Amino acid sequence: MQKRKLGNGLEVSALSLGAMGYGKAREIPDRPEMIALLRTAVDRGMDFFDTAEVYGPFSNEEMVGEAFAPVRDRVKIATKFGFDIDADTGVHHGGVNSKPDHIRAAVEGSLRRLRTDRIDLLYQHRVDPDVPMEDVAGVVKDLIGQGKVLHFGLSEAGAQSIRKAHAVQPVTALQSEYSLWTREPEAEILPVLEELGIGFVPFSPLGKGFLTGKIDATTQFDSSDFRNQIPRFAENAREANQALIDLLRGIGERHGASPAQVALAWILAQKPWIVPLFGTRKLERFKENIGALDVRLTADDFSAIETANIRIEGARYPEAMMKRVGI
Repeated sequence: MQKRKLGNGLEVSALSLGAMGYGKAREIPDRPEMIALLRTAVDRGMDFFDTAEVYGPFSNEEMVGEAFAPVRDRVKIATKFGFDIDADTGVHHGGVNSKPDHIRAAVEGSLRRLRTDRIDLLYQHRVDPDVPMEDVAGVVKDLIGQGKVLHFGLSEAGAQSIRKAHAVQPVTALQSEYSLWTREPEAEILPVLEELGIGFVPFSPLGKGFLTGKIDATTQFDSSDFRNQIPRFAENAREANQALIDLLRGIGERHGASPAQVALAWILAQKPWIVPLFGTRKLERFKENIGALDVRLTADDFSAIETANIRIEGARYPEAMMKRVGI
């Protein structure tokens, strides 16, 4: 699989697989199948994988640790700290917590669950407004000095937070949402990353499934599906946003590619230091997504996307969640 370099010299596969969707509750009902998928991804050349202590909490990291124990030296594991989770019980108290002692306890727990002696990329999951970013970066710098962490990352951080952190400990990557229907990072974040030499790992590059072309206004989501709470997935928004899918499908037909492959190829073409992070529970979807690496969009394709000037209906998160983004 093609490789890309994130900031500070971290070389990884050009696409990354996120494990968040592999059972966010404490039990993962299809755990053996998910472990098999992760190991298959390694066999297919992927070496960059994403988890977090809050996924479960803890059960996701435990599964990832089991999956990669036999191939630890072939993979690079990213995990995250930053929510107010009891290190012993896994109880999530709500809100964020990046106090120095809490970060250290979180990292020890992650190392144990991941069955490893180092975390390749450690993200602050969300900015904590009560803890100076310089203090957070200082703790991670100490952890890097101890060899427990190799690279420092931020998630959904704003430009000011990125600059403050980077001044103390070079930031290797920022993880935030970015796709053909979430282009806000282009205004301020991408220029800052390019200026500072920081890589970008966009999550939800397929718009939480919408950009695959398999969701329309008639789609019924399970009652537990988080998308039921997202304004952009309201029925009227899905109907309006089909215009983007029609555009992707038309471009894909010229390349023998699916809408998902076009959407991923578009992100990959934006900058050489962007590594899209997708999630899937199915091997056939994994194969489809990595096929995007073989899609070469033309100048006419990019022009068609820009000149279409499609306005996306609906916010990407409920208003209460948006208050925690981009500090």
